[in-house]
Amino acid sequence: MTLKRIILGILTAIAIALVGLSLLASWNEPQIQSRLELYQTNLLLHASEWQPENNQSANLTSARNNIIGSEPLNTALTQYQAARDSTQKTLKKTQSEFKEVQSAIASKSEDNTLKFAQSKGLSESLKQQSALLNELDLRLGVLQASSDKTEAALPTWKNLIARYKNQIDYDYSVATAEVLTGIWSNPPQLLPDAEPRIQKSLDGWFRYRALAQLYKLQERSKELVALQAAEQVTAEQAVEKLAIIVGVPTISLCIGTVLLVGLSVQWLLQRKQLDKVGSGPLLARNASLTWDVPWDGEIVWQVLVVGFFFVGQILIPYLLLPVSLAVLKLNPATFDAREKAFYIFATYLLLSAGGLSVLYFSVKSFLPLPDGWFRINWRGNWFLWGFGGYFVALPLVVVVSLLNQQLWQGQGGSNPILPIVLEGRDNVALAVFFGTAAIAAPVFEEIVFRGFLLPSLTRYLPVSGAIAASAFLFAVAHLSVSEILPLATLGAVLGFVYTRSRNLLAPMLLHSLWNSGTLLSLFLLGGGAS
Repeated sequence: MTLKRIILGILTAIAIALVGLSLLASWNEPQIQSRLELYQTNLLLHASEWQPENNQSANLTSARNNIIGSEPLNTALTQYQAARDSTQKTLKKTQSEFKEVQSAIASKSEDNTLKFAQSKGLSESLKQQSALLNELDLRLGVLQASSDKTEAALPTWKNLIARYKNQIDYDYSVATAEVLTGIWSNPPQLLPDAEPRIQKSLDGWFRYRALAQLYKLQERSKELVALQAAEQVTAEQAVEKLAIIVGVPTISLCIGTVLLVGLSVQWLLQRKQLDKVGSGPLLARNASLTWDVPWDGEIVWQVLVVGFFFVGQILIPYLLLPVSLAVLKLNPATFDAREKAFYIFATYLLLSAGGLSVLYFSVKSFLPLPDGWFRINWRGNWFLWGFGGYFVALPLVVVVSLLNQQLWQGQGGSNPILPIVLEGRDNVALAVFFGTAAIAAPVFEEIVFRGFLLPSLTRYLPVSGAIAASAFLFAVAHLSVSEILPLATLGAVLGFVYTRSRNLLAPMLLHSLWNSGTLLSLFLLGGGAS
């Protein structure tokens, strides 16, 4: 065994360990999908308050009713109760795991270095889950009170208060629960700092409802009228956003389903035709056409382990970035949304440059490459393949995601960028995130996974096997266990589009469209939540 292979073996073991730990860490983390559903529910609640003026078309009222449904409050109650139950279940599970780890540390029966790290991670998860449970209890109570279920709302808030009785750690949401209990009690009990507590702990529709109740009790008619006027503006905007969030994906899903069915029928009817390049069923074109691969598996191994995992998961995050930040005296923990966006963008450019450099030097000795490698042709039909692949991917990924939700029950983690975008309000930060997700990521990832990995694997696997293997590695590389199935499905469509079009611009466009659609949904949902 050569020294190079020994080093690659060591780096492979480290890479597998890091990937395994990252996937394990995401096991108990909440999925972004659970939060997206609640954010969409918040938009639905806003939209339910919209009252069109008399001179507005009746069609607008009908459209609003179609979007929000007949019982928006009951729908929101069901979703928030489910989210609350799921969070409480996860919290109890995490508490049990934390106690087990603490017991193992106290016993001192083994080296506790890993246990201490696990304990720290579980402790942070407990804080996050407790804060989320408090937030859900506050909102659930407001929903119950607004649905004329005050007898259910008061115990919801009182249970929140009771959880912190005789505890040193006092959460600000407890003070808000006391305020809400007071203003919905009979007779009401108004606390002197009720309004600032509501303003700090509640947002969006929930803040409007609590403030409206407070202003009615305080007989502050001027403030109540101003609040109702502001809510109408927000409500009308919510209807427009819901129309985009619900309407555009629905239309795209219909187009994708029709396209998928049509292509499948064409393949079934014409599958007996000879599989020639550029002829026969569209789905079968280039289906068995492999690449001329001049290197062996060791080069593939080297590019993946050194270029992608070592550079991206070890060298840059643990060596280059900490040293650079120390020299510049910067602390990412103190960054605001805009600084965080630029930091993520710069980090991604660094790891992309490192990964592509390793790829270049790995294949440099084989230049010039055989025909078809890393092919980019601006005059080809890549545009149709990219858009068509996007529409076809939608119904496939949606079906897999629905099954995946049942499997993971809202757990399993998500891309850490997504919550930042969801909660962001800075347009510059959002533009930078767009540059990262919709431009930089598609270019780098498609060059590595579709441009290099997939064709290289055709030396050992049939084209379909290479598509599947590259899609799986593409999914695992995102380091969220719950996203493996949906991303593998997307990766398979990306690989399919590339093998049929033989043009990297096609999967790059598909990838960019997918990430752009995700960012747009997050932006609209996040902006409508407050």
